Amino acid sequence: MIAAGSCGALVAITEPVTIRILRRAAAIDIPNGRSSHSVPTPRGGGAPIAAGLVLAALLLRSPAAIALAIAVAAFAVIGLADDLSGLPARTRLAWQGTGATAAAAVVVLHLHLPPLIAIAAVLAVAIWVTGFVNAFNFMDGVNGISAAHALIGGAAFVVLGEWRPDPFLVAVGGATAAGALAFLPWNAVRARVFLGDVGSYGLGAALAMLAACAVFRGVPAEAAVAPLALYLADTAWTLQRRFRAGERLLEAHRSHVYQQLCDLGWSHLRVTAVTGGATVLLCLLGAASLTGDTALRAGADVVALIVLVTYLRAPALLGRTSAQLENTAQLENTVQLETARQLERA
Repeated sequence: MIAAGSCGALVAITEPVTIRILRRAAAIDIPNGRSSHSVPTPRGGGAPIAAGLVLAALLLRSPAAIALAIAVAAFAVIGLADDLSGLPARTRLAWQGTGATAAAAVVVLHLHLPPLIAIAAVLAVAIWVTGFVNAFNFMDGVNGISAAHALIGGAAFVVLGEWRPDPFLVAVGGATAAGALAFLPWNAVRARVFLGDVGSYGLGAALAMLAACAVFRGVPAEAAVAPLALYLADTAWTLQRRFRAGERLLEAHRSHVYQQLCDLGWSHLRVTAVTGGATVLLCLLGAASLTGDTALRAGADVVALIVLVTYLRAPALLGRTSAQLENTAQLENTVQLETARQLERA
């Protein structure tokens, strides 16, 4: 309660001040051809969330909490530097890898694993955290989407923490959800500020560390990864598609599934609601792994895969339907015009 309350209160109190500071610092996101927004908007509004998460983690004083605080602080600082002045992609990635490795080392070394296994685990966690942070950042492109997913993800880890029981998962999951909830009024529907890299990196690091720690603490992989699955699937699907097309992977683009849905005419609110609803469903399906029933777990995994595939194919399916409806409308108009001409001749 203290961890969640402190994070949520910090965001609620400091967000208006943060917006004014960002405007004075000219940290403004100017719309371009790849943007989903048309109005210049301050970026970096996620800084209070990152600060609140670090505060909440430090209150716990456990090795896992310290590791999470290191990850969130490191990635948030990198993101803030990128928001204010921009960083080359390779420099940004190098600093991300360094921060993720430091956080991973704190978590893994506390487990007292054999040296070779510990080194492999540190590398695996570092790659996982860096990869998901960037995936989370890639997906932060429409109003409310990432704050909503952080809210859902944080709540999911609270439930998992209660199931274990695990005070770390409950406290940090609650802080993540509270911080995201306090930020949503500033970003949902009509965005007065964006999370920016500082916010998306901070939230991404928190969720990635929560998932990794959950697995280390015996939570089944499906339940731990379910809150992150849609973001991972969208990013992986988009990257492989761009790679196969010969596009440069480090170039900005707007070919993610959620961006394609916007291009089909969906509002930001609708995209956020649908992706959020899909993530809630994935979390419920992931929870089947907690029951110990192998058949139920396997069935839920199959359904979760179907949900993800349906989401990834949605733009193509909806685009085909729209084209068919348009062709039908054009055919009906042609028939009506031809009928009218025949009546005039008669």
